[in-house]
Amino acid sequence: MKVSRLAISAFICCVVVRQGSALEPGPIRTPAAELERTSRQAIQRGLAFLRAAQERDGGWTTNRYGPAVTALVALAFAQDDTYGPNHPVVQQAVAKIVQYEQRDGGIYDRRQNLANYQTSVVLSCLAGLDDPDHRERIGRAQRFLTQLQYDDAERVDESNAWHGGAGYNSKKRPDLSNTQMMLEALHASGLSKDDPVYRRAIKFISRCQMNGETNDQAFADGAADGGFIYTAAGGGESKANPKIEFRKSRLISYGSMTYSGFKSLLYAAVSRDDPRIAACLRWIRANYTLDANPGLRGRHAREGLYYYLHVFSRALAAWGEPEIVDAKGVSHDWRSDLCRKLISLQQRDGSWVNEKTRWLEGDENYVTALAILSLQTALNSESPRQSAVLQK
Repeated sequence: MKVSRLAISAFICCVVVRQGSALEPGPIRTPAAELERTSRQAIQRGLAFLRAAQERDGGWTTNRYGPAVTALVALAFAQDDTYGPNHPVVQQAVAKIVQYEQRDGGIYDRRQNLANYQTSVVLSCLAGLDDPDHRERIGRAQRFLTQLQYDDAERVDESNAWHGGAGYNSKKRPDLSNTQMMLEALHASGLSKDDPVYRRAIKFISRCQMNGETNDQAFADGAADGGFIYTAAGGGESKANPKIEFRKSRLISYGSMTYSGFKSLLYAAVSRDDPRIAACLRWIRANYTLDANPGLRGRHAREGLYYYLHVFSRALAAWGEPEIVDAKGVSHDWRSDLCRKLISLQQRDGSWVNEKTRWLEGDENYVTALAILSLQTALNSESPRQSAVLQK
């Protein structure tokens, strides 16, 4: 049985010796156990909110987001022990999702030009069900996503900043957000790390890093912070740069893209001592926070907060270390920090929502699903390298 890091110190057997006889061991609830209990309660409250919001056809806000939000919500239910993949709420959602399967193998709403994004989310969901009935559908979706990647087949060679990336569809310029979602889905669905899609992706991901030593793009010349921007296409773009500053100052790295780039490099089997990983860790140590999407400034600081917290959880789970030591030498148990933050943000009705509505985060179903998935990652991921911390 998988045991979460939060539960490691959940119970201490206390034996009291009295007049030569031992009393029965009794469980003592520790702070870690209490946090885990509260986190699981938060998940159940969130799932109750989502269950009540499920539409009659089995989906959630499919009129606006096609199968994407429904897939996120279904995965949250499927990963929960109280529900699981065979629960009717999941089966109804999956029945709705597969209605979007297209002849090309993608699973998306043709009207929305979001073929990569929607197929990636759905593929991650189907992979999480572990249902042999979806094996062929998963294979078709994998092939569809790999064909969306820009490479020589589209006459985009390695000298082109688009090479190895993926956009919203086969015609949109590539960005790191869509690329990381593609890789998340391929990784979750078991695509071999030897597949060339990962090697090609490394090229694009590296060009999104603000690290002049490893990035050959002009916008990164002299940069050394190690964080990531939104895309290397078109001379580079960062959502952290106000439009008024765009093209007039150095592009700013920010949290959601940095953790996206970090986990994508790990999924692509880049060595842990690679200079790109080392540079990224420096940025993570210097910008550790869960209060905002670091790098975004002022009134924009909380935009995309839940997306950020989700990739934060996935990236650090992939890294596998239990703690992060920040640039000031302070050690952080990131799982506990993440659980406390999300618990503090939950609404009375069990939902989560961002008052900063940019990037869909005004939608309660979408944000609640992201929050639950992040909590599940924190509670259920394991740390194989427990003796080390992020000090590089």
